[in-house]
Amino acid sequence: MNASPLESPRDPVGFALLHGSAALDLGLRTGLATAIAAASMTTVTEVVTRRDARRLRWYADVARGWDRERLFPPPATVDVRVRPGEGPGVEGGRVELLDFGSQYEAINPHLREAYARHANNAVAHAQHWRHASGPRPTLVVVHGFGASPAWINVSFFALKEVFAGGWDVLLYKLPFHGSRRGSLTPINGIELFAHGMAHFTEAMLHAVHDLRAFLDYVLAQGAPRVGVTGLSLGGYVTALTAAADSRLDFAVPNAAVIDLPRLLKIWFPANHTLGVIRALGGLPAETFSEAIAVTSPLSYPPLVPKDRRMIVAGLGDRLAPPEQSLLLWEHWERPRIEWFPGSHFIHVGWDGYRQGLRDLMQT
Repeated sequence: MNASPLESPRDPVGFALLHGSAALDLGLRTGLATAIAAASMTTVTEVVTRRDARRLRWYADVARGWDRERLFPPPATVDVRVRPGEGPGVEGGRVELLDFGSQYEAINPHLREAYARHANNAVAHAQHWRHASGPRPTLVVVHGFGASPAWINVSFFALKEVFAGGWDVLLYKLPFHGSRRGSLTPINGIELFAHGMAHFTEAMLHAVHDLRAFLDYVLAQGAPRVGVTGLSLGGYVTALTAAADSRLDFAVPNAAVIDLPRLLKIWFPANHTLGVIRALGGLPAETFSEAIAVTSPLSYPPLVPKDRRMIVAGLGDRLAPPEQSLLLWEHWERPRIEWFPGSHFIHVGWDGYRQGLRDLMQT
């Protein structure tokens, strides 16, 4: 489904699926925005909001003067610990659990000490499916916000089929998710927003850093090619990594969040809560947008060749609406884009984009 990006299906079934799934997305979006708003409210004191504003101004200044190489330096060599894991019973292979002590240090001096206090987050984790016959091309999968459990991603990305097709698989865990979250954190991943938006910005830089360290490991193990795909926030990290590391064979962001300031304007009630926080901190909306741009995929040209980029987007997506994917499509010089008539979580007609991913993997 690659033409007329915003054209709605004309058949009754397709029309019903599109608008029904979109309605579900709106409910889920409100729930998620409420959780983000509640987490953000923990920062609403004059002292804390002014502190976050100072941190964000630092990023805004960085966005005007720093380049990609300074923001995304190659990660230091790490000692990856390998343990046997219990996976979905992959045939002809084994599952390994990987982790290492992340060498990442926050680039923002106003945030460095506070960010380092999150001890669980300082250990990077991944699940690695390997063929018994030796290293294979590897697909890296980056989960979405709150969706770090392996079983969700195994099902969504049809990873048993990917493995059976001859590829190794690495499921990467984002900062503040799963075993990287605080021990008393009630919602998986919510710490991305609970400590201010500067904290979120730093976490995205951290996400790319640790993913690239796992990329070092997989390539050192002999993988001839490594591609990456990710859903939602994982799509954001996928697109950002495509701008930070030229070794990726392909990049496929799926239903990706791309322009966060633009997106948050329509996420009620988080939009109002963040507006209050910015006002209390004396932070203009323009400065906020400039600060978040430090980790926006739209801020950097991609290093992955155009014919190795593909974008996946849902016509009924209301968490990361189609406009988000179109922004990346334009920035990426209009590569292949696969549309499906579903929403953020209900991917009706995903055969088209799964075939597109297979095309990239087979060439």
